[in-house]
Amino acid sequence: MYDKTVLLVGNPNTGKSTIFNALTGSHQHTGNWSGKTVGNASGIMKYRGTAYRIIDLPGIYSTNPVSEDERQAIECIRSDIADIVVIVLDATCLERNLILALEISKLSCNVIVCVNLMDEARKKGIIVNTDKLSSLLGLPVVSAAAGRGRGIESLRKSIHSHSGKRADCSCSVEHIYESCVENNCNIFDNRDRKIDSILTSRLWGVPVMLALLFALLWLTIAGTNYPSAYLSSVFSHIEDKLMLIFADSGFVVKGVLIEGVFRTLCWVVAVMLPPMAIFFPLFTFLEDLGYLPRIAFNADKLFKRANAHSKMVLSMCMGLGCNAVGVVSARIIESKKERLIAILTNCFIPCNGRFSGLIMLASVFIAGGAFGSVKIAFTVTLAILGGIVISLLVSYILSITLLKGEQSSFILELPPYRRPHFRSIAERSIRERILKVLGRAAAVSAPAGAVIWLMQNISVGSVSLMDYTAGFLEPFASLMGLDGYILLAFLLGMPANEIVLPIVIMCYTRSSGLVEFDNISELGIILRAHGWSYITALCTMIFSLNHFPCATTLLTIKKETGSLKWTALSALIPTAAGIALCMAVNFTFKLLA
Repeated sequence: MYDKTVLLVGNPNTGKSTIFNALTGSHQHTGNWSGKTVGNASGIMKYRGTAYRIIDLPGIYSTNPVSEDERQAIECIRSDIADIVVIVLDATCLERNLILALEISKLSCNVIVCVNLMDEARKKGIIVNTDKLSSLLGLPVVSAAAGRGRGIESLRKSIHSHSGKRADCSCSVEHIYESCVENNCNIFDNRDRKIDSILTSRLWGVPVMLALLFALLWLTIAGTNYPSAYLSSVFSHIEDKLMLIFADSGFVVKGVLIEGVFRTLCWVVAVMLPPMAIFFPLFTFLEDLGYLPRIAFNADKLFKRANAHSKMVLSMCMGLGCNAVGVVSARIIESKKERLIAILTNCFIPCNGRFSGLIMLASVFIAGGAFGSVKIAFTVTLAILGGIVISLLVSYILSITLLKGEQSSFILELPPYRRPHFRSIAERSIRERILKVLGRAAAVSAPAGAVIWLMQNISVGSVSLMDYTAGFLEPFASLMGLDGYILLAFLLGMPANEIVLPIVIMCYTRSSGLVEFDNISELGIILRAHGWSYITALCTMIFSLNHFPCATTLLTIKKETGSLKWTALSALIPTAAGIALCMAVNFTFKLLA
């Protein structure tokens, strides 16, 4: 229960979420607006006997909304839901932020201004006289550096003591700045402009972007092997203990539950957790640094040529970690048509779950000799770039067929560069990304483990269901440069892409459950013994990049679009592209052989 409701409002990248977390602590949850797809975060702040419900609204630029999340945020501000509205401003770029503050102050009488990031402004030589600003606005103004915990108590006091007196905001932004030069308040930061002259330049912008992508992947690949091997050995030891404990149990416990469900879950965790623990914090670091909007800026012209929205770059970046997250992040795209294009094409970007298979195959067939990890990182980088190219081609085709319409324009804010806080990066990476993605993967892979075990161990005559189904798929799979077991593994791996290659190995070795191998050399021996060539590996990698999304992503697409039609198309489009590409590559190499 709560006594009053407080809305947190502001431009994107002003530190609203940090203030929200500081005010509410652990008393918070996330959800969707009633009947809507736009998410919100709310929590409870208890102060001097009063309980306040704090709602963190999506970032907005003005009271004239252009996107769905902005529209719903403005509706919330205009409604009677709020007792107090806290407008969060970025002290390093007050010129932009004050426009929104003046607009909102005309919509609500219960307004408090919180000038955040004062520590960063001070480092840039920017001095903000909050007393003078309060006098000019006619509103209470609180200064804060929420990332360092400064100003939070003052904000609590201001919320608690706020009278709700309507402000006289007849002044303009220009008048406010004229009144503040005397305080040496620099509006622009020359350091950021110098950095952007390189990172967003026509000459260096794209090469730097590709170099960062390569470095991100190389660090992820180089740091994954040992922790994955360690987790595998720990889980293997636990499985041995369980088999001893339940030695007298029937096939349901020993087979379905331990060899099927438990072993599959262990494989998913051992394969997914180490790369996620490296990739997500590094990705969040770039996000907090302010670099991701620069990626969208660099790619703007390319995406416009494909009739796609430049913000689609950001949903692609999120898709590198998890395609389901990438689909949800498409909410930032204002146009419904372009948002659908971003959703339908996001699975062309390889997610964390597909990295494992790509890395293993590259290790066996490409990484021989010196600089193995560099070769693998280069291969995965090429795979991502290939996914981007295909995504843009499909986006263009969709824009002139199923999703015709005018291409929208938008204003992209390049936020100031900020020094990331490593504790915040670790907490957000673990709580909001690693645990959520791993939890979803575990939830859908557990029943898949049971199905896989049953198919491998139930026979029709002398042939297992797995062998029977693979034999049925063999003629079509051979046209794609694959075999029946590989194609079946992709079908059974729909719950979690991580288990595709283990299923193939399980089928080849006639094991009762998913198989673990001691090293990459052993994997190579098994694959080559069953007819794998460079063409087989290449076609498998191509189909890994271009096939139906995992079950978690499909469920997310259904939730975001509310349509079975678009959900089905999101599975059919990449699968058709993958089949066509594999067949083309297979036939081309056969002709050249």
